Amino acid sequence: MATAEPREKPCVDAALTTPVREGGQDAWTRFEGVSIAIGHYVRMAHEGRMSREEAWRAIGEYNAAMIRPNWPEDRLWVEYERLWSLHIARNGPPLIRNDGAPAAREIATFTLGALLDDGTPMPDDIIGPRVLTPGGMLVLGGAPKVGKSDLVISWLVHMAAGVPFLGFTPPRPLRVFYLQAEIQYHYLRERMQQIGLPPEVMAAARENLVVTPKLKLLLDEGGSALVAQAIQQAFPAEPVDILCIDPIRNLFDGGPDGGGENDNAAMMFFLKDRVEVLRDHVNPDCGIILIHHTKKLSKHQVKEDPFLALSGASALRGFYTSGLILHRPDEDASERKLEIELRNGPALPSKLIDKVRGQWVEINPMNERLVRAEVGAKHDAERMRKNDVILCLLYEEARRGKLYTFAQFSEAFENTGGLGGRTIVHDRLSVLATKGKVKFIRGPAATRIGLAAERSKYGYLCVEGMLLGTGGETVDPDTGEVTPELIPALPSHYKCPQTGAVLPVENPSVWVYQEEDEA
Repeated sequence: MATAEPREKPCVDAALTTPVREGGQDAWTRFEGVSIAIGHYVRMAHEGRMSREEAWRAIGEYNAAMIRPNWPEDRLWVEYERLWSLHIARNGPPLIRNDGAPAAREIATFTLGALLDDGTPMPDDIIGPRVLTPGGMLVLGGAPKVGKSDLVISWLVHMAAGVPFLGFTPPRPLRVFYLQAEIQYHYLRERMQQIGLPPEVMAAARENLVVTPKLKLLLDEGGSALVAQAIQQAFPAEPVDILCIDPIRNLFDGGPDGGGENDNAAMMFFLKDRVEVLRDHVNPDCGIILIHHTKKLSKHQVKEDPFLALSGASALRGFYTSGLILHRPDEDASERKLEIELRNGPALPSKLIDKVRGQWVEINPMNERLVRAEVGAKHDAERMRKNDVILCLLYEEARRGKLYTFAQFSEAFENTGGLGGRTIVHDRLSVLATKGKVKFIRGPAATRIGLAAERSKYGYLCVEGMLLGTGGETVDPDTGEVTPELIPALPSHYKCPQTGAVLPVENPSVWVYQEEDEA
């Protein structure tokens, strides 16, 4: 006895465009066609690509155009509700597009005259000046371990407290949801407790900043629905102002084709079908901050266009409204540079920043060397080395019973330890004396410790903690150990940093550095 071969299930495109008649006359039944169509539009609504009302209208249009004769509307509705409930049970809460969001097919147009005549006030910046605007997207990029997350945490705390940060100003305390996927709970807690901000700032931000511990999910259909639900639970009364995603890489969903960050199509899918749909659901006007890694570029490339360092597809750069790059101009220095690119406002200069006593601060760019910075830094290091060599020589020579005047030391140690010629040594000594690191013993103070009377302007050179060898010996009464006899060599005069005059020291036992005294 022959058996009927099982029919293949039609694809969605074929089912949506092929009429189906009753009585099994076609390749599939009316029930199969309706089920495929309803399932397709249920998925679209669940992913937030259309509202439930739009999905129901599309199902009705399919029924009217392709099902012959049409299914009764009440039966169609029952099947729609059944499949919707089943899909929710299997895939979690839906990410439903706001009913107030404009349909994708509605394109707004304005004449030049309308734009010129519109005098309504501009909307307030979420973060001014034009750094993050309503409905805007900001991307902050930086290399691993450069301090992105630490900077972002401090920034978001300030925004939640309504306090300016590095010149970035919120109009009021903002509601911030920080979706971070790198730091586990206990280490996140530790980092938050170590923020070195004033207590009043922390108090103002306590309820306005909501943070997730390390997440193990992708921002796909299910993940987006969970995040939307978490945001609405965190801010039930008022909509969120800022949604920060840190980092993109840990939450990236490239869509059905499974593309990565380097795929332009996958990046556009993530930005438009995941991030923007999520934004439309929680608050179409909220600002998005995306934290992203950068690839390695040469210093010349960073100087020419630092935003080329953003990892992955170029589609990202064409999509955001503001871009920030955090990098170290000098790997051996603690300062970072924040490069800024704005699409919705005038250009902002880059900022030189550093973390001082637990707080991020902006450094005056006038203090930054602009010309041949690397060469200048090497010269600075060499000068510091020579200073250390001179101080060590003075200390060690004193223990041998030898003290020197300016001229005698410059001549005696010319080209010693890489100090250079006599003039260079003399100049270094002069700088050290002005800064208070070298002082002098002259007059009665010199004769009291057995030094010959000197005729120089300054006297004998003296450094902090100096001990003078007398040539005698001391014997330890307990151990019998014999050691050279050393007596303290205390300064009697110092060089005035303002006039260069030689002035008496007020208290020889207290060493004062002029730099600290002036500070």
